[in-house]
Amino acid sequence: QVQLVESGGGLVQAGDSLRLSCAASGRTFSDYTMGWFRQAPGKEREFVAVISPRGGSVTYYADNVKGRFTISRDNAKNTVNLQINSLKPEDTAVYYCAAKFGGVSESTTPRMYDYWGQGTQVTVSS
Repeated sequence: QVQLVESGGGLVQAGDSLRLSCAASGRTFSDYTMGWFRQAPGKEREFVAVISPRGGSVTYYADNVKGRFTISRDNAKNTVNLQINSLKPEDTAVYYCAAKFGGVSESTTPRMYDYWGQGTQVTVSS
């Protein structure tokens, strides 16, 4: 079992930055691919970013966040972070972190993940 707890969301203005964090506990964190997803009201949960297990040498981003979002992991602290810059109103959503045992294959698909956090709200005003 892996428990995930997100933090760092809030109400910000367009152009601001936020740093979301996800703290993991339970099984060996470094063995898990870690992903961030988001869900806006009335929309399906969508992939945002993913980082490979262990050293996190592989990262991948959704096209609509590439260049503004950066995912990173700290295995010593059992955390995965999402740095969000140049926020836009369309980034408003609940952001979830998720853990998938093993590699990054099929990591853009929510159903492939084993564990989910409860989410943190990000609201961007124009």
